[in-house]
Amino acid sequence: MESALIGFAIVLVLVLVRMPIVFAMGIVGTFGVAHIRGGSMFDERGLKAALSMVGRQITDTAQDYGLSVIPLFIMMGLFVNKGGMARELYAVSNAFLGHFRGGLAMATVMACGGFSAICGSSLATAATMSKVAMPEMRRFDYSDQLSTASIAAGGTLGILIPPSVILVIYGLLTETSIGKLFMAGIIPGLLGILFYLLAVRWSVFRNPAAGPAGPKTSWRSRITALRGVWAVLLLFFLVIGGLYGIFDVAPLNLTFSPTEAAGMGAMGAFAIALARGGLRISDIFDVLRETSFTTASLFAVLIGAQVFSNFVNLAGLPEALINLVSANNVSPFTVIVLILLVYVVLGCVFESLSMLLLTVPIFFPLITSLGFDPIWFGIVVVVVVEISLITPPVGLNVFILKGVVGDVTTATVFRGVTPFWAADILRLVLIVLLPSLVLFLPNHMGALGH
Repeated sequence: MESALIGFAIVLVLVLVRMPIVFAMGIVGTFGVAHIRGGSMFDERGLKAALSMVGRQITDTAQDYGLSVIPLFIMMGLFVNKGGMARELYAVSNAFLGHFRGGLAMATVMACGGFSAICGSSLATAATMSKVAMPEMRRFDYSDQLSTASIAAGGTLGILIPPSVILVIYGLLTETSIGKLFMAGIIPGLLGILFYLLAVRWSVFRNPAAGPAGPKTSWRSRITALRGVWAVLLLFFLVIGGLYGIFDVAPLNLTFSPTEAAGMGAMGAFAIALARGGLRISDIFDVLRETSFTTASLFAVLIGAQVFSNFVNLAGLPEALINLVSANNVSPFTVIVLILLVYVVLGCVFESLSMLLLTVPIFFPLITSLGFDPIWFGIVVVVVVEISLITPPVGLNVFILKGVVGDVTTATVFRGVTPFWAADILRLVLIVLLPSLVLFLPNHMGALGH
């Protein structure tokens, strides 16, 4: 256990001195295994065992069919972006909400929720919606603080509302049903949208000038805007409906696995973008190149995390934590609270995926030994990770937004996201105290999902 704790501390130090997380976890994991196997980090026998483990991990990850779902969902999100669907979602949200005080910010949150349902990436959602919504909010004299905060916070919905890449990774790490994880994320995702809308209302209540009301849209214009989102609804229905057996009726008799659903989603997004025109050959190559780059980055981090996880398991840290909790008769609820505090602290220095990959192998055995549902814990972890995306000093969504907008300071965005951060904390408390909010849909989906 001591060697694992030392290794964890070294990883933290290396990350704080700006070493990429993949190298920090990979190096510490490799030398940690060498130390355990050979009695010394530089023992020849231990190093051979460690390097063999690393090579096997790289090969297994590259050949894992289940991981093919990741590039397919990434490709779907990129084609969705190229197809201009984000603008249509924003237009219909604005048509119904824009005439309220703070309405454009609320429309941004709604559009982020809809876009994330077919994108699955928080960073892509924040980057895309900043290009779509920011100019409109500035045109109507919204404060930069409220405008950027609604985009940064709304973008966090991308890792919870299905399909979600980070839920896929959690499912693969813990061998938990991806279909049930997707279903479990729906109610907490909708709660997130509702609480963010309330956060916007609170912001304009405190400062009415931050979000002035816009002109009211006629019902004819609203209906026209609704017609523009048919492609979004069709794509969502194709992916989620196929995953949960909606098409499993004669004469179709089709049920998709997560990988098949992702493949159909990617193909559907490509077909919709192509049918709308304006999709150039260069755009297709851009999507393929970005998909390859993002997938390679994710796989590299995943391999590094698995190497570190092997070291942690070999050192006996999960078993030691279980024994420690049992010996001191610590209540399960206290354990959950302590784990959440660890996540909140780590969220100040780690980006979301790294935090997930670093901690789940340690905490998951402890959680399951205490009788907690792994699906519930997955959603709790993702909600905490969402919070980290807008938590200083890292707040990855905030920096993505600043990179796109350019002329706002990170301090402005962080001040603006405070009500949204508080809304996230409230949602986290609710799903911890009321697990049925997470488990209701998975428990009533019968044999559906994979």
